[in-house]
Amino acid sequence: MSSTDGTDIRVKRHAHVAVVEVNRPPLNFFDLELIRNLLGACQELEADPECRAIVLAASGKVFCAGADFGAGVDPKMAIEAARILYSDAAGLFDLNIPIVAAIQGPAIGGGLGLALVADFRIAGDKAVFSANFAQLGLHCGFGISVSLPRVIGQNPAAELLMTGRRISAADAHAIGLADRLVAQNDLRNEALALASEIAAAAPLAVCDMRRTLRKGLADSVRSALEHELAIQARHMRTQDFKEGIRAASERRTPVFTGT
Repeated sequence: MSSTDGTDIRVKRHAHVAVVEVNRPPLNFFDLELIRNLLGACQELEADPECRAIVLAASGKVFCAGADFGAGVDPKMAIEAARILYSDAAGLFDLNIPIVAAIQGPAIGGGLGLALVADFRIAGDKAVFSANFAQLGLHCGFGISVSLPRVIGQNPAAELLMTGRRISAADAHAIGLADRLVAQNDLRNEALALASEIAAAAPLAVCDMRRTLRKGLADSVRSALEHELAIQARHMRTQDFKEGIRAASERRTPVFTGT
């Protein structure tokens, strides 16, 4: 085993598997720098013939809480930053190396989008999932309008998106959002075991089958990101978005007016 520690991305090697860990506790919020560093680390591993699978993980108790809107948002600056970030996010879907996500805690908003980059999601029993955009007064992003229905189906995805509801690891497993539900203490080992099993198979066959199974996904996500961003730009100028962010910071139920 070998390891490389960065400021916000840590990489540890286990034979033919690399554990790539997001390291921005306590909430592991992402921004352009983190997504760009994550993409760069994964691209480097993809180019290494000795690496055949990745475990995508996160430090602390939260997998990823998405983007940080807590300090207030300048819509123009936020949209320009999101435009660049989404370009790199699309690159994560272009990777052609199997990815197993180890979800130990909340995967919220864009954090759920990040989890959906993976081929498989292993959930610890304390994991929580939410596409909470509607509770923020905002259109969904990170390609979730494509990736979520592809995993769980159109109507279950629509219900999660339109309500912004949080669901438990057990409920996520029941609808196929989590492929496996495991005891919290076993999570990393279970994710590493699946990635190692994949890595032990013929790498050319695995990557070509993965490319076949995911055909069109990256292009669909890239197109969806453009559409999502355009509507997010409009929503960020609404009173409902301001109310959603205030309510989230004050830990109360938002009161929306449709303005």
